[in-house]
Amino acid sequence: MIYLDYAATTPMDPRVFDAMMPYFRESFGNPSSIHRLGQKAEAAVDEAREKVAAVLNCRPDEIIFTSGGSEADNLALRGAAMAHHTTGKWILTAKTEHPAVSKTAIQLEKEYGFLLEWLDVTEHGMVMVESLSKAVCNQSIMASVMYANNEIGTINPIAELAEVAKANNILLHTDAVQAAAYLDVDVNKLGVDLMSLGGHKFYGPKGVGALYVRKGTKLLPHLTGGSQEASLRAGTHNVPYIVGFAEALHLAAEERAARIAHVQPLRDHIIGTVLETIPDTRLTGHPEKRLPNHASFVFKDVDGNLLLQLLDAAGFACSSGSACKTGNPEPSEVVTALGYSREWALGSLRVTLGADTTPDQADSLLKVLPALVEKARNINHR
Repeated sequence: MIYLDYAATTPMDPRVFDAMMPYFRESFGNPSSIHRLGQKAEAAVDEAREKVAAVLNCRPDEIIFTSGGSEADNLALRGAAMAHHTTGKWILTAKTEHPAVSKTAIQLEKEYGFLLEWLDVTEHGMVMVESLSKAVCNQSIMASVMYANNEIGTINPIAELAEVAKANNILLHTDAVQAAAYLDVDVNKLGVDLMSLGGHKFYGPKGVGALYVRKGTKLLPHLTGGSQEASLRAGTHNVPYIVGFAEALHLAAEERAARIAHVQPLRDHIIGTVLETIPDTRLTGHPEKRLPNHASFVFKDVDGNLLLQLLDAAGFACSSGSACKTGNPEPSEVVTALGYSREWALGSLRVTLGADTTPDQADSLLKVLPALVEKARNINHR
């Protein structure tokens, strides 16, 4: 099986695994315990927090560890909305967001009385400064715009959007779960108030993430109980996973240039060849301002899930978009938001590359893909 679905998840880096191992058995203490084993575990969590803060260029106490990117998104949106419900009602976001953001915003509107404004996006799925400027009002609480889109790879102008948010005294949250593997996540350069991260997108463990919360930002906790994580996220710390998350993020930042240099030429080769060799094909997402490992397409009159099955049978693991959407027979909300009709939007394919992807693997995909797309079209027309 040739794995080309690194946006869905990545294999754990052996160095990350090695960093985690001692905290499963030898140093298994609860960080909240006073004895030496607890102190050792607490020191590991503190060191991990400092390591993450160094990458984000922020204070260690601005890092809240979570169970993953989805929980971080939920804490950011629910926490900020509930904490500011007496001063405003409007939440601004886009239909190109991950479901952890869009569905949370919809629930806040339906069940808690908040008002939701969908930001306009370009044909490439980008949220422009003008879109946010036009939508914001004196009752706006926050905007949530993802740093880089998981389905189409488009990179949003977060620093510019943050300037608009600051000028209008609203919070800006960004889901950087997909971005952190390849983009600079310096929160001061970006100017964001809240930022979500997930460990398994950059060769760390599944089930752990973090939310950056700028000092002074008010949040209502969505998990109550103990006083862990500044009382914003109760529950015993998952020490080995937190250690692994921090190590993986550190390595992603340290090796960013080399990783980009490896995947970007392969991405460009795949995009160019697919557009040249397969008729009725379009690239989704921005042609230039996109993640360096991300190639995504729509094929007219193709069932995307059928194409994935054909690719799987041929030995390739790809995706039709968000891993949270795979198997859904309806078109992706993200692709639909770009303006594609159903006959195009159903035929989406995402090819994402990683550390283990080779030129031979990319060429192997390009050899079989045209025939598989044609086969899927023929089946669809029966």
